[in-house]
Amino acid sequence: MITLSSSFGKNLKVTIFGGSHENHIGVTIHGLPEGIAIDFDRMKKFLARRAPGNSAFTTPRKEPDTPVVQSGLSHGKTTSEPLTIIIENTNTRSGDYAALRDIPRPAHADYPASVKYGDSVNMSGGGPFSARMTAPLCIAGAIALQLLEDWGISIGAHIYSIGTVHDTPFDPVLVRTEDFASLREKSFPVLNETKGYAMGDVIQTAMAEGDSVGGVVECCALGVPVGIGGPMYDSIEGHLSQIFFGIPAVKGIEFGNGFQCSALRGSQNNDPFFMDGNTVKTVTNNHGGILGGISSGMPLICRLAFKPTPSISKEQHSVSLSNKTNQILHITGRHDPCVVIRAVPVVEAAMAIGLLDLLSGN
Repeated sequence: MITLSSSFGKNLKVTIFGGSHENHIGVTIHGLPEGIAIDFDRMKKFLARRAPGNSAFTTPRKEPDTPVVQSGLSHGKTTSEPLTIIIENTNTRSGDYAALRDIPRPAHADYPASVKYGDSVNMSGGGPFSARMTAPLCIAGAIALQLLEDWGISIGAHIYSIGTVHDTPFDPVLVRTEDFASLREKSFPVLNETKGYAMGDVIQTAMAEGDSVGGVVECCALGVPVGIGGPMYDSIEGHLSQIFFGIPAVKGIEFGNGFQCSALRGSQNNDPFFMDGNTVKTVTNNHGGILGGISSGMPLICRLAFKPTPSISKEQHSVSLSNKTNQILHITGRHDPCVVIRAVPVVEAAMAIGLLDLLSGN
């Protein structure tokens, strides 16, 4: 078996490696400044928000997700060497996935991965395509969030919608860091508790029917200085989108008012400028803090759409790859009925890493 890895970043190169049911998963970060202290207690608290088994709405798979430093750290501070941290996989049940080597799950990577890699990659639990791989992403994100504080930047996210139920969105002009702090303390991170209960009902209904449901996460960064990013392929949107689309189950991204702007006129969509003392601001923030690929100084706001979990207990149509016949698939195992809940800190992590990468080259 080979261990796959995937990398991103320009000034900070982040490489994530391993698989859901391999001995461990991990991350290597190149380009961190030497002598930076890392608060591992804060990192563990951040990882706990993503960890499975903490809610009736998530997979019962229980993992301690304890970060273990392999290299690049001495006396709690970064060295000149790349920082490598792993997480050991302990609560695996690979037998649940034995049949999926031959009968691929609809809407999952099983089939194309089998064509590309054959039996050389361990696909149990989704292998390197599993949401389990977001744990090392959150390790890198936890470090980035700590370092961004030195730039005066804070990041927060919440469940924007599940199914057709929508939470109160962030105020695109007046969102506050206090909103982020309260969301971080919630097991079901929404701004409107009533909407949160309604979302829970949507998930419960899907679970009772052996099904799953998708949703959207909204994320915001405050304090991003004016002038980060660039035109075309150096844009903030393009840079962040590569990282966002690496999160399993993400199928769509929008910045600011996104697709809604296509139905507006310029007079409705344009954000008028005004002077706030010596600072240039906009009255509204349809642009989501980005103009021409460059940060404007307004809150940077984006939303990520997550598809429903492919692994459901409902009967599904598939094929036998070995027999070349049509088959009925019955999936067993432990799966999230809705990935959106655990995705909230993952989106924060991805945003933090992307912004730190851009700022490191500024």
